[in-house]
Amino acid sequence: MEANEIQHADIPLRELKKARSKIALYEAALSLLGDKMFRDVMLDDICRRAEVSRVTFFKFFQSKDDLLLYFMRVWLTERIIEIEEERKRGFGAIRHLLHHVAERSRHQAGLVPSLIAFLAEKNMHPCMPELSQAEVRLLFPGHEIEGAVSPNMFELFRRCMTEASADGTLRAEITAEFAVQGLFTIFYGAFLTAQLYASTDIAGIYEAHLQLLENR
Repeated sequence: MEANEIQHADIPLRELKKARSKIALYEAALSLLGDKMFRDVMLDDICRRAEVSRVTFFKFFQSKDDLLLYFMRVWLTERIIEIEEERKRGFGAIRHLLHHVAERSRHQAGLVPSLIAFLAEKNMHPCMPELSQAEVRLLFPGHEIEGAVSPNMFELFRRCMTEASADGTLRAEITAEFAVQGLFTIFYGAFLTAQLYASTDIAGIYEAHLQLLENR
């Protein structure tokens, strides 16, 4: 038995196959996105790239847009793992998160604007999908994560701003709760600002706005 098979020996083969097909659809959608908005990526193209049928697609996702929620789930979990492993806190953790957003936008400029459009249309911040044990094992090898526990960006922001307040790096006149609102504005609004000014410097725009909250 190969090492990879031994690692997943406790998971039924059927569940592993399902998880691999689901992840293949997610990865195919990202590979096709590029600079396009997600609405311009065709479902048939996603299925063809993943070598998965439309029938199988709808066993995993109710709609194509659910792939955006799946991305948010996976991406935020990855960042939280990194923040915890590297023991980042306060503004250091926030900068780590925003750095990855900026880097992703260099290669897939349409991704975050697609998320913003999706959230604006739904008029809510979504409940992220649960992950099976097989998905967790394949997506985050070496990490034991409770798949049913959805990562919460609000709680992450609140924890970081509470830490910043305790560390004295949050401006004294700004409460942690107000700073959380500011972070959501920065997280999503930087892309709109960049488009308004025809700028590709997402990281620079993030940094300029973070400094409005930070006690430097």
